[in-house]
Amino acid sequence: MTGENAVRLRPPRNAVDERAVTWWRTRLLVTTAVPVTVLAVLGALIGPARTWLLLAAGAVAVLGLACTAFFPAWWFRVHRWEVTDEAVYVRTGALWQQWRIAPMSRIQTVDTVRGPLEQAFRLATVTVTTASSKGALRIEGLDHERAAELAERLTLITRATPGDAT
Repeated sequence: MTGENAVRLRPPRNAVDERAVTWWRTRLLVTTAVPVTVLAVLGALIGPARTWLLLAAGAVAVLGLACTAFFPAWWFRVHRWEVTDEAVYVRTGALWQQWRIAPMSRIQTVDTVRGPLEQAFRLATVTVTTASSKGALRIEGLDHERAAELAERLTLITRATPGDAT
């Protein structure tokens, strides 16, 4: 494409809410605590395998704590999103970055989800479903009020956008 109709790919402008870092850390800690607890309890109950089970619990704990210390801050730096009158742009991923663009004419539904941990941190996830086989676009870690406003804005824009004839 050339001229006025050319689309230049650039990073989306908006970062997720800063509280998302703590939310991600909490999720990783919970995800780590479950197998560590199971391994530790089994290690306490099963004498012949105690050493190996406790070593495994320690290894999982160290790996989980390392991930908790490193990944959430990195995710905060790379997760970006933006909504224009033409499309929704989302960039996610740490090692494998994924850029997704959903034209307004292709959006089918807009949902706001708040799991228990998200509610505790006053955060929400906006899910934009399209006709794409790649699945929905997810904007995680938004302030819950901003997420509600975004869902309302997307609903208004898509209602006013004619469908794609292709």
